[in-house]
Amino acid sequence: MIRFIDYLTENKVPVRVVLSVLGVAIVIWSLTVDTSHAHTWVEKHIPGFWSIFAFLSAVVLIVVARWYASAGIEREDDYYDN
Repeated sequence: MIRFIDYLTENKVPVRVVLSVLGVAIVIWSLTVDTSHAHTWVEKHIPGFWSIFAFLSAVVLIVVARWYASAGIEREDDYYDN
């Protein structure tokens, strides 16, 4: 697992390209889905709404987690020694 994470961090550009292409492919594929039985207006009229919603939710979660960590959860290594 550590080697896999190291590989991903060393090859950021190809990983981002692959994930971006995959995201676009999912949105394009969602254009083929029958929306006649959609439950909400956004499901019916915005292609790939749930994919876009999930991506934006993940971005918000990451931003909030980073802010929360910098607001006081992260401490120096010698915090308890002082």
